[in-house]
Amino acid sequence: MKLLNGKVTLVTGGSRGIGKSICLKFAEHGSDVIFTNNSSKENAEDFKKELESYNIRSEYIKSDASNFESCQNLINEVESKFSKIDVLVNNAGITKDNLLMRMSEEDFDKVIAVNMKSVFNMTKSVQKIMLKQRNGSIINLSSIVGLRGNAGQSNYAASKSGVIGFTKSIALELGSRNIRCNAIAPGFIETEMTKKLDPKIIENWINSVPLKRVGTGTDVANCSLFLASDLSSYISGQVINVCGGLYT
Repeated sequence: MKLLNGKVTLVTGGSRGIGKSICLKFAEHGSDVIFTNNSSKENAEDFKKELESYNIRSEYIKSDASNFESCQNLINEVESKFSKIDVLVNNAGITKDNLLMRMSEEDFDKVIAVNMKSVFNMTKSVQKIMLKQRNGSIINLSSIVGLRGNAGQSNYAASKSGVIGFTKSIALELGSRNIRCNAIAPGFIETEMTKKLDPKIIENWINSVPLKRVGTGTDVANCSLFLASDLSSYISGQVINVCGGLYT
């Protein structure tokens, strides 16, 4: 059973990591998928073809989620090509970890801009389409770090906590127009970035997780699929932790 037949989904930062897993899962379930990044076109065309192998339409658009004008241009381009946007997944994010005493203002500002302001930029830009449609699902990627904090990640924690507050506010603002807004808070998820960590750090993480394993991009993608589909039609303003029980 395909849960997203006929839908159009836009995923920021969708060419790698969790975003890539979400794109693949949504294509598998029948949604057209537009994905973005702001770095390189490397492998983007190959990934586009992989998505299209599910017999859906796909598009790669280079866009800077931290720049408001770039987000407006992106939304306008997607609307002109696909006529609608049913699902927005705000996934773009970065880390610039350091203890507060060593953290530069530039690194703090950059993380806030990419991780939190991008969610404002994209949501404000897409709302006009969803308001006109009187329908839509907005899914914001937060983190359990935004709920519990983490030493050496004060910038990241602040950005992800801000995403949660924004999510709850937008759910209240747009709910009367049948637009839902929810957040996902992943725990320790295996990505290209985490694979570079010291094996002892990974072992310590696994030992702290009740399910005794790291999460995968597919774990997060499955939760995203639920929030994008009609199965969650009465769920809005919520934060779902995908963390193996690490944070309860």
